[in-house]
Amino acid sequence: MLKKTVIVLGATAMLAACATPPKDIAPAYVSTGLYENLSCAQLRAEAEAVSARAAAANGQQEKARSSDVAMTTVSLVLFWPAAFFMKGDGAAAAEVARLKGEMQAIEQVNRIKNCGITFAAT
Repeated sequence: MLKKTVIVLGATAMLAACATPPKDIAPAYVSTGLYENLSCAQLRAEAEAVSARAAAANGQQEKARSSDVAMTTVSLVLFWPAAFFMKGDGAAAAEVARLKGEMQAIEQVNRIKNCGITFAAT
């Protein structure tokens, strides 16, 4: 019984160390003040730039997540010390959260100014 408990706890700890899927990362707070003085054209350009950076950051986070999932599988099946090489969430996750927050701030300013910019559902 103790052996099973240790195995379950170990597996849970390893899975908890895995990087979070980008879709599950909450946006960080970003003030709308950064965007309030922009014209609608400038706001649109900023939204496109942030969206491109967010796509790249999502790719990085998904790559980190895939690596951690593979490492978890290897550690559970073949070699438990491999679990120490999992990275979990780091700079990529923080970047995803920040960029999601920027997009939310841009969307808010878009609504306030009635710029009519349409955003894809995330």
